[in-house]
Amino acid sequence: MLGWPVAHSRSPAMHNAALADLGLTGWRYQLLPVPPELFEETVRALPAAGFAGANVTIPHKEAALDLADEATSAARAIGAANTLTFGPEGAISADNTDAPGLLAALPLDARGRTAVVLGAGGSARAAAWALRSAGADVAVWNRTPARAHALAEALGVRVVSTATGPADLLVNCTSVGLADPAATFKELPVRADCLSEYACVVDLVYRDGGTALLQAARRRGCATVDGLEVLVRQGALSLEAWTGREAPIEAMRRAARDEHRSSSTATT
Repeated sequence: MLGWPVAHSRSPAMHNAALADLGLTGWRYQLLPVPPELFEETVRALPAAGFAGANVTIPHKEAALDLADEATSAARAIGAANTLTFGPEGAISADNTDAPGLLAALPLDARGRTAVVLGAGGSARAAAWALRSAGADVAVWNRTPARAHALAEALGVRVVSTATGPADLLVNCTSVGLADPAATFKELPVRADCLSEYACVVDLVYRDGGTALLQAARRRGCATVDGLEVLVRQGALSLEAWTGREAPIEAMRRAARDEHRSSSTATT
């Protein structure tokens, strides 16, 4: 896992549990903190060091796509990659498993649904692209309107100035609530008492017991999905790309949640 910072990540516990479950005893998944100025140099050295691939998190997802020798159409459309796979000659292939990972985590089919995505960064781009590609009517919000308009123009979705529903899905792709749960309803364009207007609320931030957003949504009868479940689903797709084996979802979910209970808040 390449990121800056990256110590908060639950991915090593999740992936190492999966590798053990699959009997791949010679494999190991590890964290590698890499500052932006050393990212490309580090990635290009990994194949020769014996690495099969890497996950990429903030702030490197766009840079990961830029340095790849080849990329999936999804990664190019989204404009970011979270999964790199290294070929036998050191070729670097880029993919984005955040998008299908989100869809796999949803308790409903996105086709024909309405969705509001909060944010305009790499995760928001993946969410908006995934939902639109799955047949949803997608709107995006960002505290900086110009960023929301740029995302909307690139991905063919709408812009809204407020997230007030009704809508089938509300997806928080911002980091609001990560450090200060009390800031959630001060900084996001949605009120707690309006959450009943959404059938399902997704928060990519994960916190033991759920974020303030998800806690409020549950109290109002919404289905909820936390960032840990999205992490598991996207991680499973990455693992399958590297190993060619079907990912043991339950083992990954159990390890990620066990690790999470003994650690601090994080995001995908």
